[in-house]
Amino acid sequence: MADLKIWMNGKLVEQAQATLPVNSAAVFYGTNVFEGLRAYWNEQAGELYCFRLQEHFVRFRESMKMNRFTIAYSDMDLYDAVREVLKGNAVREDIHMHLVAYVTAPGMDATTPTGLYINPRRRGRLSEGGLRCCVSSWVRTSDNAIPIRLKSGANYQNGRLALLQAKADGYDAPILLTQHGHVAEGTGATFFMVRKGKLVTPPISSDILESITRATLIDAVCPDLHLEVVEREIDRTELYVADEAFFCGSGYEITPIVSIDRFPLGDGTVGPITRRLLTAYMNVVRGVDTRYAEWRMPVYRPVTV
Repeated sequence: MADLKIWMNGKLVEQAQATLPVNSAAVFYGTNVFEGLRAYWNEQAGELYCFRLQEHFVRFRESMKMNRFTIAYSDMDLYDAVREVLKGNAVREDIHMHLVAYVTAPGMDATTPTGLYINPRRRGRLSEGGLRCCVSSWVRTSDNAIPIRLKSGANYQNGRLALLQAKADGYDAPILLTQHGHVAEGTGATFFMVRKGKLVTPPISSDILESITRATLIDAVCPDLHLEVVEREIDRTELYVADEAFFCGSGYEITPIVSIDRFPLGDGTVGPITRRLLTAYMNVVRGVDTRYAEWRMPVYRPVTV
């Protein structure tokens, strides 16, 4: 299967041509911000739908603001660029994309010049049978140190250390705690658990990313399924007595968790509430559920954004 072309600074290029200077702030200090975008193919409609691009662009610009740089592209330019990379690669399948803004000048304090690329990636479901997770000994970085609200590549070293340790210890993925000992999130996804019939998730003040998938579940999918969501701090030991749990995010979508620290959740298989949420969420993003059309931008038919 041929590699997909990358949109880089206004042009579609082969992956080998999408390069950065080795002494740039982007390479040397991780001076970038990014968004993980998803687009879903609807076979019946013959259309590819990008999900909640506007919300991703808002968060993208917030991350740049915190990192004190900007790009010379408007939101309309970003819409056009996303459509161009998908149409230019003739994508007719579910696809994951990284939208990345970066600083090309050298130096820790460099803020200009900047560049932009969109890298489409074929990526399947992470684990339909459920993840075996552990509580990491690595602590989630705090808002006053390296804020997770800032979606930057450099921030992900915290999660990378936790993931490598989890894999070395025989688990699939870690769950990180805050410096106060409460549940934060996974390496690149927010966390939900089911206890006594209610969905519980940490608040955005618990050193988590302000997840767009999380907001989609809270604002739309859960109310549609008549599921109550409680946003509150979660203690570590609550994880062990949860009935179900899952990660969610643009990359993770909804990925079930079946055990934590080798404590099985429920009967140790994917729970019924998680399955219902996954089905309902995928129907929304793919356009099978025709509501929330404002969240889905078509790629191949003409559209006014």
